[in-house]
Amino acid sequence: MSSPKAATAKINATKATASAKTAARRGATARVADKPAAKGAADSTASAEARALAARIERDLREGKLDTLTPEAFQALMAALCKSYGAQLEAGAAFLPVADRSSVSPTEVMTTTSALLKAANLAVFELGMWQSWTGR
Repeated sequence: MSSPKAATAKINATKATASAKTAARRGATARVADKPAAKGAADSTASAEARALAARIERDLREGKLDTLTPEAFQALMAALCKSYGAQLEAGAAFLPVADRSSVSPTEVMTTTSALLKAANLAVFELGMWQSWTGR
């Protein structure tokens, strides 16, 4: 067993490495975001298509149809949404991924979160550590 000082030093070293990696990613993101689009200039076609797809999935779920998307299409969409949300947060956006608490159930959030962590080979402990380091 290591001493408390050694454990603290190891944690601080890990935090420093994580902070450096985060700063490096923010620098890379900042370079991408150097040319901000005009407010409201988001691709309205893509946004309209996304809203239409979301409405179709919701409608199909209400009708009991669970196979609107193939697993491959679902995975591609989920990956793109995760990347887009992460990039927007890094660029300074401050919105939650779900508009309000009534649009998805706590069970749906937990099921999805658990599966995303598993897909990324992450544990809840790592999520907790990351949240404490980043304040997110």
